[in-house]
Amino acid sequence: MTILVIGATGRVGRHVVDQLLRREADVRVLTRDPAKANFPGSVEVLQGDLLDIDALRAAFAGTSTLFLLNAVTGDEFTQALITLNIAREAGVDRVVYLSVFGADQAVNVPHFAVKRGAERMLEAMDFGATILRPTYFIDNEVMVKDVILQHGVYPMPIGDKGLAMVDARDIAELAAIELIRRHDAPGKLPIETINLVGPDTLTGTDVAAIWSDVLGRPVVYGGNDPAGFEANMATFLPRWTAYEMRLMAERYVSDGMIPEDGDRARLTALLGRPLHGYRETAERIAAQA
Repeated sequence: MTILVIGATGRVGRHVVDQLLRREADVRVLTRDPAKANFPGSVEVLQGDLLDIDALRAAFAGTSTLFLLNAVTGDEFTQALITLNIAREAGVDRVVYLSVFGADQAVNVPHFAVKRGAERMLEAMDFGATILRPTYFIDNEVMVKDVILQHGVYPMPIGDKGLAMVDARDIAELAAIELIRRHDAPGKLPIETINLVGPDTLTGTDVAAIWSDVLGRPVVYGGNDPAGFEANMATFLPRWTAYEMRLMAERYVSDGMIPEDGDRARLTALLGRPLHGYRETAERIAAQA
């Protein structure tokens, strides 16, 4: 039987497909634009989106297990619930769902609340699922690299509590491990929730210090100003998206993203290796500049 990957062409999804292929899984992806998929020939690529019922039904035919990653869009919740309903209709109850760290707490942040709603559906409708809750992606730093490299400022208002930022490669490998575990199980396994965190809990000042060391010149933290961050985001993102990013940043400042006891040990045990850290990405970005 086949593992269906939804969200396969993004920063995490591509790594998920790669990790599944390394484990010799049969992989199918559903994407809006197959021309951009660029996967090995063994990957079955279907065209469609999460509001296309016929495409979803075709994608789930012959599928045993689902990886679901929803993009942050205005209709993300509708997409998630429709996809899970079609999965249930097709008899697919083995799911790995990419949620977000603190989904049950940051109830005012739209895409956090959406993901908690999808988690509740998985729980209430008796899916067998692994719910992955990643913190802030280290890989997001490519979006602010020009500000760091050209102006010597780390602009993300991540606060002074600290974020245990996680690498997309670690997210993807853990997703693949859980997909294979559920796929190969003789029956449906109970729901589990796993916090996906990085090896270090970093404040804005900590991150600026890493960049200063990597670049060999001063980089300063831009400060805890979600309103200013919103204004900057609104220059190139839809207004509602910029506002949502502000709400998320406010949660970073007020709460941070702090691992629970045992989170890191659990992840390193599952991976059988150390977690990727922030400095590795900073060094890679600097080397490519």
